[in-house]
Amino acid sequence: MDFRKRLVVMFMIMTLFPILLLVSFGFIIINYQTNVMQQAYETEVNTLQALQNPVQVLNRLTRGIYNELSTEAGNNPDALLDTEYLASVNESLEKRQAFLVVQKGDSLIYCGNTDLYEMVRDSLPEYGSYNTNVDGGLYVNGRVPYLVKQRDFLFADKEPGSFYIVSDVNKLMPQTKTSLIQAIGSVVIVFLVTGVLLVIWLYAGVLKPINKLRQATRRVKEGDLDFRLEKTGEDEIGELSADFEDMRAHLKTEIDTRIQYEEDLRTLIGNISHDLKTPLTTIKGYAEGMMDGVADTPEKQEKYLRTIRSKAEDMTRMVEELALYTKIDCKSYPYYFEKVRLKEFFTDCIEEDEPELERKNIKITLADKLSEGDEVYADREQLKRITMNIIGNAVKYLSKDSGEITITLTDELSYIRTEISDTGSGIPKKDLPHIFERFYRGDTSRNTGKGGSGLGLAIVKQIVEDHGGTIGARSEEGEGTTISFTLLKVRKNGQEQKLPQAHRFIGEIKA
Repeated sequence: MDFRKRLVVMFMIMTLFPILLLVSFGFIIINYQTNVMQQAYETEVNTLQALQNPVQVLNRLTRGIYNELSTEAGNNPDALLDTEYLASVNESLEKRQAFLVVQKGDSLIYCGNTDLYEMVRDSLPEYGSYNTNVDGGLYVNGRVPYLVKQRDFLFADKEPGSFYIVSDVNKLMPQTKTSLIQAIGSVVIVFLVTGVLLVIWLYAGVLKPINKLRQATRRVKEGDLDFRLEKTGEDEIGELSADFEDMRAHLKTEIDTRIQYEEDLRTLIGNISHDLKTPLTTIKGYAEGMMDGVADTPEKQEKYLRTIRSKAEDMTRMVEELALYTKIDCKSYPYYFEKVRLKEFFTDCIEEDEPELERKNIKITLADKLSEGDEVYADREQLKRITMNIIGNAVKYLSKDSGEITITLTDELSYIRTEISDTGSGIPKKDLPHIFERFYRGDTSRNTGKGGSGLGLAIVKQIVEDHGGTIGARSEEGEGTTISFTLLKVRKNGQEQKLPQAHRFIGEIKA
């Protein structure tokens, strides 16, 4: 979730969620308190009305009893002298948090709650000063707040009398106070829950990923790149984590490559130093022999000079090979691609190399399985280098009195595969996966007297890949080796293919 959506969700959580919770809590509280008051007062009581106007609720609680007593006082006033009747009425009033008081003249006939009566006696209105209407009542807010309903009447002997229904407001207020406390508590709980949810959500979605990024940044700062930062989501932080992981992986690759390059460079320097030492020693020895007069005949002098020249050429070839690989590896070597017919190309190569190979009892043949006119994109000079390096390796490690080299051309739809096979000694299985690595050479026994910098096949691999092809090898010890590589065909199913721009460093393709 991106930050825009996250902000919308946060707004919803901060507004709608508390509202929904408050409505739910309010509904539960109202229902609960309504049931409590209905059970307490044995009548229908609305909690909202009790909260808004508790005095009105008290009026409603005693309305029926007040009307009953008023009727009795008008029709049979002496019934209000019957203490049993008055006690039954008071019992009903007690369930409604009220009590009954009846006076005749200055005499107290009945009191349903003596303790409370003592507190409110002086505040009760006198005869003739106040009469309650149907839904009325007198609220007195003194030491003890109460609601009084008064009705004046005349007994049968014409003596004045009054009855009072006194409701204790404090009995109802705890219910309303409880409801208010519960409502306030609900508000606090709702906002606490909302805050906790927001904190958890922000921590999981924002702070936790940022902390992971911070830890990863610290590890990179300390030079530790051997870890992986997982993408945390699809939002901006997730994308940032993915970019950071790409950067870390790229840095690690660059550093590993640099370390490997430095190690390879040390290996190369060691190999070159070792390989240059032998011809230099030979050149020095033969030169000193001529200077000391050891070569005292024209034949010996000529032999010494030929040897010196041969060793100098070996040294030159090694230096040139190193310089070439450096250019190719740095992508600074120019290729000039053209359309090449491989059958004609390899026929020319065989004709050129066949005399030299025959002197070494090596037979070279071409097996052409291509259609007429099949062409590939290639730099002719570098294709020649590929061929000579592979054939040179085959000759170098022949280790037999005679041998065969076979060049096979096969059509593979988009590519043409070239296989160069020999009947030499083969390559050990432990060396086979590494033969295209730069500076790699097999065990010393195979390389004793063979020379070379270990760059020949690495150069071949790089050139093939720069041509957009692939290269591989298979070998059996004692039977021979086959090295194969592919080059992009000019035409596929009659349609001309385009050489990827990445492989066209300099120059246009020649027709």
